[in-house]
Amino acid sequence: MKGVVYRNPETPIEIADIRLDPPKAGEVRVKIAAAGVCHSDLHVKRGEWDAPAPLVMGHEGSGVVVELGEGVTSLAVGDHVVLSWVPPCGECRYCRSGHEARCQKVATLVAPHGVLFDGTSRLSRDGEALHHYLGVSSFAEEVVVPASGAVKVRDDAPLDVVAVVGCAVATGVGAVTNTAAVVPGSTVAVIGCGGVGLNVIQGARLAGAERIIAIDVLPGKTQLAVQFGATDRIDAPKGDVVDQLFELIPDGVDYAFDAIGRTSTTEQAIRMLGLGGAAVIVGLPPTGARASFEPLVLAEADQRILGSNYGSVRPSIDIPALVDRYMDGQLKLDPLISARRPLAETAEAFQELESGEALRTLLIP
Repeated sequence: MKGVVYRNPETPIEIADIRLDPPKAGEVRVKIAAAGVCHSDLHVKRGEWDAPAPLVMGHEGSGVVVELGEGVTSLAVGDHVVLSWVPPCGECRYCRSGHEARCQKVATLVAPHGVLFDGTSRLSRDGEALHHYLGVSSFAEEVVVPASGAVKVRDDAPLDVVAVVGCAVATGVGAVTNTAAVVPGSTVAVIGCGGVGLNVIQGARLAGAERIIAIDVLPGKTQLAVQFGATDRIDAPKGDVVDQLFELIPDGVDYAFDAIGRTSTTEQAIRMLGLGGAAVIVGLPPTGARASFEPLVLAEADQRILGSNYGSVRPSIDIPALVDRYMDGQLKLDPLISARRPLAETAEAFQELESGEALRTLLIP
């Protein structure tokens, strides 16, 4: 089958013929319908994150189950699924307490070592082992994943749309509803109106926020944010965004979401807070990045800084619910999709993402 192979930042990604071994116990094989190109993939491609290489790229996607490994009873051949890049092990103390996004086995084995739960890979090329990316590797025609990483969704949901639920939507909406627990009547600022940021915005709308301020360097993106629920816009090139925010909300906001993950944007989010406010770090920075804040101000104002990994979701519960909300008209997903491209045009999809032109390009194997 075809897949997108990454080796190092100096070597172009390659569309290659790769071998996919059958699923082992507790695993399933999925035929990919669509895979989203995310900034996390771009971090890997640039060498900004530590990732085991060579690897088959991609962590957001959807598809149809085509084969079951031994002992799998939660899924059936033909099921429509959205892939979760945190496949909960169900055994660690975080999974047992309902915090699957913190799964210890994923954090210590699957993600850092590029393998599945048994410590091995199902991917190879000409006898060379290839690593899985975040237990998914969706930039391919098919994948083998843990059964808990293939979340069954309703059959009438379009797979070439709901693929984005597996990362962008779950991360953005989840950061609002799960991590921050935004309450009705709140004031919310969102720095970065890309695929994740727009989902933070519509999550805030669903949570009943009274004011939602969209902030971006591109005016077109803040204009689009209004469709997702933003009530106010700040265009970064017009001046210091924190000053502009305090002109709109003199007391500061209750919640500020950094959906970009740069040092500067994290520091801006903290400075935007009012009394009792929470800064939520959703966008992920390069490895080793450092941000600064004044602890005395944070303590005196009773403020918080929250990290949000994967929107603190419970994949088996939250992903089907988000798909239902899309099908019921509560969530906007179609405007998130900038283009659909074949795997052969993965490099072009990365160029569009890097330029800021694209929200989400879907690769269609």
